[in-house]
Amino acid sequence: MIEEKKDLILEIQKNFTKLSKGQKLIAQYIIDNYDKAAFMTASKLAKTVNVSESTVVRFANALGFDGYPQLQKGLQNIIKIKLTTVQRVEMSRDYSDEEVILKKMFKSDIDNIRATQENMDYQAFQSVVDKILSAEKIYIIGLRSSTALAQYLGFYLNLVLDNVKVVGYGISDIFEQMLRVSEKDLVIGISFPRYSNRTVEVLKYAEEQKATIVSITDSIMSPIYELSDHCLTAKNNMASFVDSLVAPLSLINALIISVGMREKEEITRYFNKLEGLWDKYHVYDREK
Repeated sequence: MIEEKKDLILEIQKNFTKLSKGQKLIAQYIIDNYDKAAFMTASKLAKTVNVSESTVVRFANALGFDGYPQLQKGLQNIIKIKLTTVQRVEMSRDYSDEEVILKKMFKSDIDNIRATQENMDYQAFQSVVDKILSAEKIYIIGLRSSTALAQYLGFYLNLVLDNVKVVGYGISDIFEQMLRVSEKDLVIGISFPRYSNRTVEVLKYAEEQKATIVSITDSIMSPIYELSDHCLTAKNNMASFVDSLVAPLSLINALIISVGMREKEEITRYFNKLEGLWDKYHVYDREK
């Protein structure tokens, strides 16, 4: 399907000469204004370009889509990668006040979680849990906005397992931290639009070392999808210049709990010991 290709804009350009006169007007408008077109209805796009709505539908068909909604979805997937932060701010101009923002953000995050649940590959999820438990060492890499997700996953997996390493910027270069990765290890790569090139490079290195790679990303269009042996996707459709990480975090929570329940007896003993240390060294505040 066209919607699975890496660059829909490039696909439109490649097919430009085959299009009718009216379809070329649509194509040129999308190429020049893809950030606006992605959120237009077929009738709105037709009116803007001054063609009929049926011409818009035929344009979508000419690109291999079943209809305009599929083309629109493809455009929305593409702009998550292409939009600059400035363009994202421009998209947020209709957020008139804080109440509107609050309602839109909640609705967007709820929709993302629902879509993630409905499209979850449960067999893949189970396979990832198996790989986490059988790996000799686990490396977790997530940069830019995905750093928070990587740190969160690493923090809780470290409470359950003793072979987890979160890779990130620090005193040592990222590749130095990955130097000993091998075919016995698992590398979990986390990346959401706009995708970090460094994360892609690290996973390519891990692939060369024959490590098992799990990706946590937004779709099969992600550059880390093709590098992974197992992929879990979570929707993060943006409603503003801030990336929505609610659904990815919910997915990561499910992973942590699933791993913990497989090791229930072990972590019960571990947490009993840990609670003693926390009490002794006053790690958490206690009511008197």
